[in-house]
Amino acid sequence: MRINPKYLVSFLFIANIAGAQNLQQNIQKAFTRLQQDSQCRYASVSLTVLDAQTGEQVFAANPDMGLAPGSTLKTVTSITAFNVLGKDFQYQTQLGYTGNITADGALNGDLIIKGGGDPTLGSWRWASTKEGVILNTMVTALKKAGIKKINGRVIGDNGIFKNQSIPDGWIWQDLGTYYGAGIAGLCWRENQFDITLRTGNVGGPISVTGTVPETNYLQYKSELTTGAAKTGDLAYPYLPAYGSKIMYLRGTYAIDQTKKRISAAIPDPAYDAALRLTDTLKGIGIAVSNEPQSSFILADKGLSIPTATKNITTILSPELSKIVYWLNQKSVNLYAEQLLATIAVKAGKPASTNDGITVIKDFWELKGIDKRSMNTFDGSGLSPENRITTSTMARILQSARNEAWFNDFYESLPVYNDMKMKSGSINSVQAYAGFQTHDGRQLCFSIMVNNYYGPGSGIREKMFRVLNELK
Repeated sequence: MRINPKYLVSFLFIANIAGAQNLQQNIQKAFTRLQQDSQCRYASVSLTVLDAQTGEQVFAANPDMGLAPGSTLKTVTSITAFNVLGKDFQYQTQLGYTGNITADGALNGDLIIKGGGDPTLGSWRWASTKEGVILNTMVTALKKAGIKKINGRVIGDNGIFKNQSIPDGWIWQDLGTYYGAGIAGLCWRENQFDITLRTGNVGGPISVTGTVPETNYLQYKSELTTGAAKTGDLAYPYLPAYGSKIMYLRGTYAIDQTKKRISAAIPDPAYDAALRLTDTLKGIGIAVSNEPQSSFILADKGLSIPTATKNITTILSPELSKIVYWLNQKSVNLYAEQLLATIAVKAGKPASTNDGITVIKDFWELKGIDKRSMNTFDGSGLSPENRITTSTMARILQSARNEAWFNDFYESLPVYNDMKMKSGSINSVQAYAGFQTHDGRQLCFSIMVNNYYGPGSGIREKMFRVLNELK
């Protein structure tokens, strides 16, 4: 018996509708359970699910509620960067000098490392960006230029990054930590270093034994105490106050922690980069007559930053697609904030967080997204003041689906609960944003819970139960 093609098409159409309705009903049941859970009694909960190909709304609950997204905001920054900068964009760091080189190889002038905002310079994540490789590249360029002695200084220049090193809304407790490192035109080693510790008996004091690398230009005052086993790393380094060189360490560090070190933010990365190059040159017999300097130090003294008259090498960063990969895989706040400032520069504005946010809002408004749904203060999600709706985040995710660079973005997303999605968590906030295929149909989603009660592990498990309906 032959089946009339018209009936077959009708049958498949009805089946698809029924499948979609079942999916909506299943998500609704799971979402209602989450809302009614005791952990969410005083919480705000939102979920938006879209068809990633067409943008059709599959499910929405409180989609226009502005909530803190945590690090899921990095997906917005990443997608905007792909759009504005392009997947092959590379940062440039210039090494040049002022003055002149004499016949015997003496540079009568300053050596200038001029940053272009590259957050990967000196990073351990790529073979080409490691500290030793970068320093060797600079030394090789100096030798090729015939420089055997420097009658001057090595200066770390932040270039056009002159404003707002720390985004509005970041809390003081975060600023001295590695994940709270501010933006800089000349970044170095991801603007962080390690402080090594010696613990004692539980409740007893913890002493600082050194730093990696050595930072003898800073002093450390430890108010840390040894915490009980399984209490983890609750140690917080605090940036030196203006004009001070003292970094305070407060909190606890568990007695059973094996690492015995915490990661802190470098107060002045441009200076640290200039210092490392100065030490490297001295170590191979190229004398430098004066102490290293940075944009910050010179400006504080009311001195101008000299402009290099001759460039001797240009160091390129990895491509944007590779930077975004680590940005999302390891949730690197610095990468997100540097990209945000770079987006501002690309639009002809100052290299600052606030200008980057303005550009992002204007960009998405031109694509039909109400910028009032994005009340954000940074590009990484670290600020607890950030607010964005799941509807807006899901729509931005969906917009990436048909772009040529989509696979690069998709691969940058970590895997949680066997799903490709970015996570976000700050105080009493848990969020996820990503993609999942359901019966051959790719979906994109954003889910956020703010002000939940109890352990994060518990709320994550319950959120996963909702997201499991998308599988």
